[in-house]
Amino acid sequence: MPDPYQVAIVGSGPAGLSAAARAAELGMSHVLLEKTDHLSDTIYKYQKGKHVMATPSNLVLRSDCDFEAGKRETILGRWDEQAAEYKVNVKYNAEAKAIRGTGSAISGSVHTIVMRARDGSKSTKEVQRHEPPYEIELSNGEKILAQNIVLAIGTQGNPNLMRCPGADLPHVQYQLDDPTEYHDEHIVIVGTGDAGIENARGLAEDPKQRNTVSILNRGTEFATAKDANVKALQADHDAGKLMIRLESETKEIGPDTITLTTRDGEIEIPCNRVIARIGSAPPRMFVEECGIEFASEDRNAFPKLSPVFESTTPGIFVIGALAGYPLIKHCMNQGYDVIEFINGNTELKPADEPIMVEKFKDLPGNRSTDEWLEFLRENVTILNGMNPLQMREFMLESEARFFRKGETIFERNAPGNSLFGIASGSVLVEVDPDNPSITIPIETGSIFGEVGLISGRRRGATIRAAEDTVVVEISRLAALKLQSQVPTAKKAIERISTERQLLQMFGSGLTPDDIREVVDTSEIVRVPAGEAILTEGDEGNDIYVIRVGSMIVEKDIGGKPVFLSYLPAGSYVGEMALIDGGKRTATVKAAIKSEVIKINGDAFKQVLDAHPDLLERAKADMKSRREVNSFIESQKHSFGGAVDLYSKTAQFLVDNGIGEATDVLLIDERLCVGCDNCEKACADSHEGLSRLDREAGRTYAHLHVPTSCRHCEHPHCMADCPPNAIKRGPDGEVFIDETCIGCGNCQRNCPYGVIRMDPKPPPKPSLFSWLLFGRGPGPGEASYSWRKKKAEEAGVEQAKLAIKCDMCSGIEGGPACVRACPTGAAIRVGPEKFLTFTKLVQEDVD
Repeated sequence: MPDPYQVAIVGSGPAGLSAAARAAELGMSHVLLEKTDHLSDTIYKYQKGKHVMATPSNLVLRSDCDFEAGKRETILGRWDEQAAEYKVNVKYNAEAKAIRGTGSAISGSVHTIVMRARDGSKSTKEVQRHEPPYEIELSNGEKILAQNIVLAIGTQGNPNLMRCPGADLPHVQYQLDDPTEYHDEHIVIVGTGDAGIENARGLAEDPKQRNTVSILNRGTEFATAKDANVKALQADHDAGKLMIRLESETKEIGPDTITLTTRDGEIEIPCNRVIARIGSAPPRMFVEECGIEFASEDRNAFPKLSPVFESTTPGIFVIGALAGYPLIKHCMNQGYDVIEFINGNTELKPADEPIMVEKFKDLPGNRSTDEWLEFLRENVTILNGMNPLQMREFMLESEARFFRKGETIFERNAPGNSLFGIASGSVLVEVDPDNPSITIPIETGSIFGEVGLISGRRRGATIRAAEDTVVVEISRLAALKLQSQVPTAKKAIERISTERQLLQMFGSGLTPDDIREVVDTSEIVRVPAGEAILTEGDEGNDIYVIRVGSMIVEKDIGGKPVFLSYLPAGSYVGEMALIDGGKRTATVKAAIKSEVIKINGDAFKQVLDAHPDLLERAKADMKSRREVNSFIESQKHSFGGAVDLYSKTAQFLVDNGIGEATDVLLIDERLCVGCDNCEKACADSHEGLSRLDREAGRTYAHLHVPTSCRHCEHPHCMADCPPNAIKRGPDGEVFIDETCIGCGNCQRNCPYGVIRMDPKPPPKPSLFSWLLFGRGPGPGEASYSWRKKKAEEAGVEQAKLAIKCDMCSGIEGGPACVRACPTGAAIRVGPEKFLTFTKLVQEDVD
């Protein structure tokens, strides 16, 4: 067998090609193994004509190969030229089947692989690590020796598969080569990362193809996509080229339809083709059989790596997407760097070093960038599952901060939706705004600020440093990306938020230790709209805490479901069966797409038994529900049309947004005289533009829901606001501040059509001028023609900005629309106070 190569590079994508070009330039004996007959198969498989971005823009390129934003074909052509120019030793059609050390066994270095069967059972396999040189066995039986191995194989060959009924149908695919090949089809793209967005836009670009394209986003954020792609997708949606379906997931795929679970329930739409771009996972078995350890057992975890890309098997290095760095510029920089490290250049710093140095310069202590990254990763629990390479990318979108003892980190009611992780020191949470001395400590390793991240609400408490403290502040976008890419981080955040929500809800002097088993055995369950978590008559003693969304409670009376009550986020159900025994006494189902914390009943019963005060509190909370059940049982034979009408009215209100509202405007049609004083008062209280449309909206029985903001518990409008201009006030009002840039994202994301885009109108003459001299348009919103004329006369063209109801925050007396109604027809209510069986039944009886 010939002498070993100095380095063998497996995979010729951006990372591998850059590494091979560097090895060639340095005169190192090398071989670049590519399993296909062309370079860079991942880029090669991009759809034809795709524009490839060169992000992040603040990161310099360090590679012997050129790369700048441009078309796929141009980039691939240039790389082919440079591979020939540098005399890169490429071996095509060379797929690596196995890699094993041929030297002596490394004492005490055994890697245990945990293998899972489909039934959930586990088995293990031990791999003894050996010294180099390494033997690479190719699929054709050929063997190659190398002192060092660079794995740059990416993850695209191992895509995540859809797991719904119908996922195995022939029109479900995971790759799009040429969007121009598809005509006259209803096409659904699953996934809103960069690949999904680019596929959707490519298929919808040419109207002559007559494709109807939808793209599904299971949430409201585009956490893993580039900002430019998201903006381009929104523009295509606005132009009617395609449809973005937010909060939508695939339930079932049929031969020519697809059933979606949406925020408001299930829908079925035509579908001739599904293209799933839902990410990919490392080829774990192949990598682990090389002796390489992963950060966790999760399928989407990445290998453990040193700052110089070396894995837990000495001499085998991992770069690129397999290392958790999917961006092309990062990959190419790593390819250059890893060869320098292998060649003995110990002084080389990564290309992003100047950025990192700037971020850490104000922290105490004399640590290097690598030391700071490891310090943060090791000490902040949610970052434990990341490797050094992921940490560098993560810190590009995060900030490290130092606070002196007693210094305030943020104040109660301050805007903000970032998340904080404590790397050293501790903080104090002021739980009583009237008495700052009453505090709860949060120690090193934990997080705070997660409530703003989950709900978008203002800061719920003032937090100050209990001692000199170092924290990492994680922007909302970075936190969402962290949870989507690092499974252990998502689990840690969910566990901490669950523990804190339970402690806050149940109180009674409970400590984290008291509910440890409850938290450990709980799970977060996502519930589609209309799906029941409890069914009347069923057995069971588990308790459900509503984490996101809302639930409605129904009871069967005479074969008809009667609406009993509405439960907002923060409520809990199921305790009656646990405490009283017996079967479920009512059905509880999701009013909208929701999340609940499912608590093991037996574990919670142990907590109740150990804490009598908590048991008494739970019984007190059950009192009103028992009274309703008793009332229904005693009166159910006399119920008639009034109860049936009530249930239908309550369901109508839930269907029209009250299910996720915190404050909603309703109009009693029996009292409304159509004077429009509500609209006029709204306009005159808000610079001449009304925030409501009385006539618009829907009506059932005597209740009308006009077009006015519901101030949702989890505002859709807040999901994608570039300047973070949409905030929640101390009284729950959702408002838009002066930093609005008029992008229109909030208007597009609002499912109720309550946000308008308009320029600030010119000032009107006073009311007295109108009354006495007829000057101006009079009370209320001026007509469009008057506003346009006055703007032209002033010679000023105002930019359009987003406008919506702010509940008249800061205006004495409360909402102007309610105060101006002469008959009392207009009311603003919270759903939990309005949607109760006893309230409405009593009103009907009266």
